[in-house]
Amino acid sequence: MSDDVKDAGLVAMISSILGGNKRADTIAPPPLTEVPPTAPSNGFEQVAVSIPDEAESEDTGPRNASSENVPSATPAAAMPVEKPVEPPPKIATTPDGRQLLPADAIADLVLGELRKLEDFPATGASVTVYGYRHWNAMITFAPFSTSFPNATRFRQALPDIVFKLRRFVELEV
Repeated sequence: MSDDVKDAGLVAMISSILGGNKRADTIAPPPLTEVPPTAPSNGFEQVAVSIPDEAESEDTGPRNASSENVPSATPAAAMPVEKPVEPPPKIATTPDGRQLLPADAIADLVLGELRKLEDFPATGASVTVYGYRHWNAMITFAPFSTSFPNATRFRQALPDIVFKLRRFVELEV
């Protein structure tokens, strides 16, 4: 079998897998005719009320006497509803004064302390907090995010950071 026949068979197999003779670059999604709706930020939709201008109403014809005495006020539904300002949630504390935090928050604290070290990678480091009463932390690095000597240095610094943070923070279960 010649190379040309093998190539043609391979091309036919690939094109059948990808959808026959259709090419991916010729298929385009239909253009959007409308902007997709977005959710209101405060949980309530604002209602647009059209209030006719006085100039428009004069042009349309004579007014009724009863319509002149009606005040032109915006309906209450059109007014934006303001949420009451909620106080920030209180951080739970233990009887000895330690803050109770979830594992993610403690991991962020540990990672923040590690970032203060020299040559700590900006990305590729992950801290996992585990345990219960005496929580602990583990650090992992993505491939090629740091060198082996630096990773060893960061792993040796981790127990000191955990020891210091345990005095102020306890794991919330």
